[in-house]
Amino acid sequence: MLDIADELNRWAEEGRDFAVATVVSVGGSAPRGPGAALAVDSGGTAIGSVSGGCVEGAVYDLCVQALQDGRTVLERFGYSDEDAFAVGLTCGGVIEVLVTPVRADAPERPVYAAALAAASRGEAAAVARVARGPVELLGRVLLVRTDGSSDSSGASDSSGTSDPSRSSASYVGGPGVSHEGSLGGRPELDRTAVAEARALLAAGRTGTLELSEDGARCPGGVTLLVESSVPPPRMIVFGAVDFATALVRVGRFLGYHVTVCDARPVFATRVRFPDADEIVVDWPHRYLRRTVTDDRTVLCVLTHDAKFDVPLLEAALRMPVAFVGAMGSRRTHEDRERRLREVGLGERELARLRSPIGLDLGARTPEETALSIAAEIVAVREGGTGAPLTGSRTPIHRDGGGRGTGAEGAREAA
Repeated sequence: MLDIADELNRWAEEGRDFAVATVVSVGGSAPRGPGAALAVDSGGTAIGSVSGGCVEGAVYDLCVQALQDGRTVLERFGYSDEDAFAVGLTCGGVIEVLVTPVRADAPERPVYAAALAAASRGEAAAVARVARGPVELLGRVLLVRTDGSSDSSGASDSSGTSDPSRSSASYVGGPGVSHEGSLGGRPELDRTAVAEARALLAAGRTGTLELSEDGARCPGGVTLLVESSVPPPRMIVFGAVDFATALVRVGRFLGYHVTVCDARPVFATRVRFPDADEIVVDWPHRYLRRTVTDDRTVLCVLTHDAKFDVPLLEAALRMPVAFVGAMGSRRTHEDRERRLREVGLGERELARLRSPIGLDLGARTPEETALSIAAEIVAVREGGTGAPLTGSRTPIHRDGGGRGTGAEGAREAA
């Protein structure tokens, strides 16, 4: 549900009735994971997707029915090779979908509205809903927020650009936690759900929990779907060059909060980078040391100048970030590696460097180069090979097995 929070928040602000269908669990090959959602308003307008097209029609009908009868339902869709016209996933997977009506006069409406508003503002929040259990609890909702999550945006400097180095040091927020709503059972159930939802929020994960009705952490009749919404991961592009202009656009398209950093004020301008979230004029290594990064952060070094590259990469390759890549020819890469060894980097740290940055697509233009860089970032993040799927027997949809490998490599090298 939170993956379409921007549009749903607008619906909520307009007072519309709507029903939302959310993927609870996935088995086998399925195009969308838990948390993917499709919503339908009282006028029949639909947004989002739960299956990439396979069962959208049936899910749409379930949403319409939920708006009419006010009932929350959990529906299972799977592949059927006996009936070519059966409603199912032709890719062979199985998904469970929770369909919940969110009417303007429903007692849970304020909780849904608060959750959607928080997610649309980019705040850290988790929503727990009863997906399976006693009928009187189905669809009940609880919103969990970490203290300080409402102040997650960076402060602005005198030039009007935001500086995340002065924002919260973690997308999880402070040590405290608050919640709104109730799951409708015993108070112990709410307390356990808040604690478990906070743990999933800290990891930035969406998933299900099996609890007993008395709140014990063991399967006992209640399944919760917990969706986490955290501020977008950061992409920092060093070097205000033409290739960076295209990469900024692609980074935004992939959902990154994109910062452009360059020491030269004549190049690091809003006119040249209208799509960037932030533009910073500073020496790259100095900015990197003072700004906020985490294990989702992507660093792209396009400066192609040793006086910038070497001190920057010396710092970057020792940080637990997701990806560090640098542009340059193979000769430039060899010279860069030699200089980095001279300043004390070891082989394990150098092995984290993606250089020359990007996959081999035959790219020439800035846009094609940006595409090749983005493809490598996704492949590293998801554990992909970068090879064509044609003729390949590797899984098409992975279960996030490649996430965090860059950060883990930095920890091992430390």
